[in-house]
Amino acid sequence: MSTLRSPVSAADVAPVRRPVERAHLLPPQVFHDPAVFAYEQAAWFARTWVCVGREEDAAEPGVYFVATVAGESVIVVRDRAGALHGFHNVCRHRGSLIVTEPAGTLVRFQCPYHAWTYGLDGGLLRAAHTERLVDFEPDEQSLHAVALETWQGFVFVALDPRGEGLGDHLADLPGHIDRWQMADLRRARRIEYEVGANWKVIAENYSECYHCPGVHPQLNKLTPYDRGRNLESNGPWAGGWMELAGDAGTMSTDGGRHGRPSLPGLLPVDDGRIYYFVLWPNLLLSLHPDYVMTHQVWPIDAERSRVVCEWLFEPQTMVRADFDPSDAVDFWDLTNRQDWVVCELQQQGTRSRSYVPGRYTLMEDMVHAFDVMVADRYADDGVTTRFEPRHDKWRAERRT
Repeated sequence: MSTLRSPVSAADVAPVRRPVERAHLLPPQVFHDPAVFAYEQAAWFARTWVCVGREEDAAEPGVYFVATVAGESVIVVRDRAGALHGFHNVCRHRGSLIVTEPAGTLVRFQCPYHAWTYGLDGGLLRAAHTERLVDFEPDEQSLHAVALETWQGFVFVALDPRGEGLGDHLADLPGHIDRWQMADLRRARRIEYEVGANWKVIAENYSECYHCPGVHPQLNKLTPYDRGRNLESNGPWAGGWMELAGDAGTMSTDGGRHGRPSLPGLLPVDDGRIYYFVLWPNLLLSLHPDYVMTHQVWPIDAERSRVVCEWLFEPQTMVRADFDPSDAVDFWDLTNRQDWVVCELQQQGTRSRSYVPGRYTLMEDMVHAFDVMVADRYADDGVTTRFEPRHDKWRAERRT
């Protein structure tokens, strides 16, 4: 249990922790209250593994990028031996930020204030006029490290891992998706969005296709909203798949792959499915037969989020003269923007004094799976709530 006091009580979220057919949605204050937002940053984002980027973002020695996690500026850099490190972007002298550019290449880090200099491994190299200080040990003045681990090419950091390794955090998720071999994929395109909605609204929206017939007619044509299955999870993730319709080969502007082969290692059944996963707290994975799309969802404040969307492809496909990812990028850019409209509408509507938490439909059992992760963490009572996916939901709808 956290030593921080949750502003949302176990009683407040008890209706969420019921089975989906009896549950109510999250209380509206969790989308708007600055105190709730501050608690989430301190108790959740600062105390768990958070995806901050890809290994290719720091592919060579001296290449670095900066991420902001729970208000902390974190440097991710590759040293001369090829190892990745995470450091707080704070000089050990007077606390100045060390790097101010979001990414770059350096042979060493030098504080812009008093020129204390650090190696790519974080060790202090030079601090002028400290030679005669009493009890000043340069070896004890390294940059403060941040726990860093990688999985499938993704870089995760933990400001306070509390003894849990990344493998423990991922739980049984790798067994479902390691065959996509994402560590071998490379980014073809990146688009960043600012969305006027709470980060949890974005995760909820991602977790259901109940809205797809009206909001995403192009998507619903390729993967009808009532075809798919969700997976049973034993960790902080929720996911499942949707089935491609007709002769559609992937999610693109025309449903075609445009010469892109299936990714190596996939099963034959994967050619007819699109898989979707939410990994707590901020990574969304969309796995296609021929590429992978990811979203990192970064809370800005209670009312706004930054979403980083990337498209990853197999390198041998990318070097082909006819490679053009625009059919996939344009499709999902349109879909994303359609989603941001309704997310912002929900953000606005839940501010109303008239709003009380609604009911889930059975089509929203994956939303419920995400929300119980949220509710358990507000309650902070040591209880983990899990329910099996509702595989009967579409059959029930078809009988009526």
